[in-house]
Formats: sequence, structure tokens, C-alpha cells
Amino acid sequence: MKVGVFDSGVGGLSVANAISKAIPDLDVILREDKGNLPYGNKQPAELYKLVKPILDEMLLSGCEIIVIACNTVSTTIIKELRDHIDVPLIAIEPMIKPASEQTKSGTIAVCATPTTLRSERYAYLKKEYADNITVLEPDCSDWAAMIEGNNIDRKVIENSINSVLNNGADVIVLACTHYHWIEEEIETIAVGRAKVLQPEQAIIRQLKRVLEQLA
Repeated sequence: MKVGVFDSGVGGLSVANAISKAIPDLDVILREDKGNLPYGNKQPAELYKLVKPILDEMLLSGCEIIVIACNTVSTTIIKELRDHIDVPLIAIEPMIKPASEQTKSGTIAVCATPTTLRSERYAYLKKEYADNITVLEPDCSDWAAMIEGNNIDRKVIENSINSVLNNGADVIVLACTHYHWIEEEIETIAVGRAKVLQPEQAIIRQLKRVLEQLA
């Protein structure tokens, strides 16, 4: 079976690799939109115009399930995409619920793009699952471009992570798949102080459930 993975850039490769490793029988098709990076500061209407034609092309190439490996797209336009795409779409969104369940300090940090942080879906997740805890949102607006250009400024990352650690965060949510490529750096900075969460295993579990439904 062909399963598509879509992201604006290199973040999708991390997700595609994780899927291929977990379910090697799948034919994983990766599509990116690097020509229109970054997605993290775009409005929903613009995102839809960019993403819908790419998903249409993935359908034509035979994808029977598509993983939207982009928090920015998933938190803003997933409903509109599902209304017009005739295969299951697996969305990815900030792991507010598990972070809220795992925090002992009552403070978590969410590393995400500006558009994700402004989205109605993100506001809902915070209200639903983190109403009684503190959610820190460090400025990660330049991270995706930094990672995409393979120009990692470890001092910038260290300053942001140390800031949320010093303010009590004991769980750090990576809410952009680009950030998966610096997960080890973040874990090294946070070791002994905070747990780092990212959703690849949750995506794989959901994909397996959808595959069982289609079998």
C-alpha cells in the first residue's frame, strides 16, 4: 500500500523514516514544498492554496492514506482538507494532552511555529488539557529555517530551552516536525530536568489503526 507523507520541508523526512522503519512493507511517498518555506508564518487561506494541489497529486500517484506531517497545516486547515480529499488524512498536532498528564511541576513548554500558536486548534488543546497548568511558548520562529538550511545555531537553541527550564518546565513538546532533527540537542540540554516529547510514535500507532480499518 502507498502511504503519503506531506510536510513543508525536511521535517517530513523524519516522519517518513520513522514510518518506514516501523512498517517496512509500506511504500512511503514523501512530498515537500520547500519552494514555499516557511509555512510557520502563513495564513490558513494561503496554506490551503499551497497544500491542496500537492495532496491532489499524491492521490493521483496512488496514495491511499496521507500523513500530514506538519503541525502548522494540521492545526489550521485539516478540516478543509478532509472535506476535499477522499482518503484518510492523519494529522499531527501539539502533544498538549500527554505533556499535561506527565508534568510534575505544573509547567510545560511548547516549541511551535507562530501560525500553530495562533490557531484555534492549539487554543482548544490548551483549554481542554492544560487549563490548570502553565504553558510556556518560547520564540522558535527562526528554527525551521535554521534547520532547513542546515545552519544550526546551538546557542540559540540552548538559550530558548534553558529559558523554559529555568521557568519550571519539566516537559518540552516539539510541535514542529523540523524540530525532530534537533531533538538530541534539546534532550542533551534538558537532561535530568525535562522530558522531550515528539509525536512520531503516536503517528505510527494511528497509522496502524487506519491500516486495520482499511484491511
